[in-house]
Parts: sequence; structure tokens; C-alpha cells
Amino acid sequence: MQGLQAFWPQLLDGTLITLRVSVSSLALGLAAGILLAGAVLHGPPPVRALIRGYVAVIRGLPDLLIIFLAYFGGTVLLSRIAGSYVEVDGLAAGIFALTVVSAAYFCEIFRGALQSVPQGQREAGRVLGLSAGQTFLLVLMPQMLARALPGVGNQWLVLLKESALVSVVGLEELMRVANIGAAATDNHLGFYLTAALIYITITAISTVLFKSADAWVSRGQVGVRP
Repeated sequence: MQGLQAFWPQLLDGTLITLRVSVSSLALGLAAGILLAGAVLHGPPPVRALIRGYVAVIRGLPDLLIIFLAYFGGTVLLSRIAGSYVEVDGLAAGIFALTVVSAAYFCEIFRGALQSVPQGQREAGRVLGLSAGQTFLLVLMPQMLARALPGVGNQWLVLLKESALVSVVGLEELMRVANIGAAATDNHLGFYLTAALIYITITAISTVLFKSADAWVSRGQVGVRP
């Protein structure tokens, strides 16, 4: 297809940037989401209210706006601190923004998963002499993960698509490279179909991996699905 061959290195680099942004946001969002879910369920009332407010605000804002705020707001803040112009790295701003977004959704996913674990499991941990932390890590977390994994998989697919938004801060991820190639060669259909095939391939591989992980974490557990 016209012009595609010359752009394969750029398309590969764009795909790697897309994966880097998506995977980094997933990992950081998961960690933050678990902490936020634990705090909203077991923290003091002011902390619970603060987290609920954060989740409500983030879920009500367009993701593109959050990316702009992270990039331009971060640039203004760092420039004032440094006393001279400092531009925020586009990759860091994109990952930070998508982490902030995904953490809010993961918080709700893990909160629901934790609440669905029977109360008797916590009591069983205490009977066995486990501390609160040990009960969470050894008893509650495996069951929470089994219940949360389908939602995590769905959110990963959302993150993968949202990674295209980081092009607005200058990152040449997959869709931006496809746009550049399409404009340079006038082969719009070829570049966009190629980008679509790459996204579909990543999605298919991700679906297989999450299904395998779902089967693994659910092994030996009863009633982890509604």
C-alpha cells in the first residue's frame, strides 16, 4: 500500500509509545486504586469524603481536559517553582493524567470487589490469629482480585483507546503517526486500517491474557462470580 512501507518504523515506534503509556497508566492506576478503595472503606470519614469527591470529579471531567491540565498546569507550576520556563514532558503528563483517571475507576472496581467478599472471611482471618494486614493480603486480596479482574480487563481496554488522546501534548503514539503518514502520502484508508489492525491485535492478545489470568486467580475459589 502506497507509503506504508516507508512509515513502518514510525508505526512501530508509535505502537510502543501507545503500549508504554497504557501499561504504565494501568500499573500506577491499579496501585492507586487499591489504596483508594481500602481508604474509602476503612479510612476516617474525612478521608472517605475526600476520595468520594475525587472519584466524582474525575468521572465527570473529559479525559482530554485532564491531559491538558496535567501538561499545561504542570508546566505553569514547575515554571513558577523554578523561576524560569520549564516544560513538562509530554510522556510524563500523559501517563500522569491517565493514571489519575484510571485510579478513580479502579477505586470503584476494587471497592465493589472488596465489599462482595463475605464478612466471614475477615472473621476467619482474625480467628486464625492474622493481623489486619495479613488478613487483607492472604485472605481478602486473592478473592478481591478474582472478583475485580473482569472490570480491570475492561478498564485496560479503555486505557488502550484513551492513549490516543496523549497526541495532543506532542507524543507520536500510534494514531498520531497514522495521521502524519496519511497526510504525507494521501493514503488515509491504508494508514487508518493499519492502525485499526494494530489496535485489534493488541486487544485480542489482551483479552486472551486477561481470560487466562481470570482462570488462574479464580482457581479453587467458589462463588467469585455473580
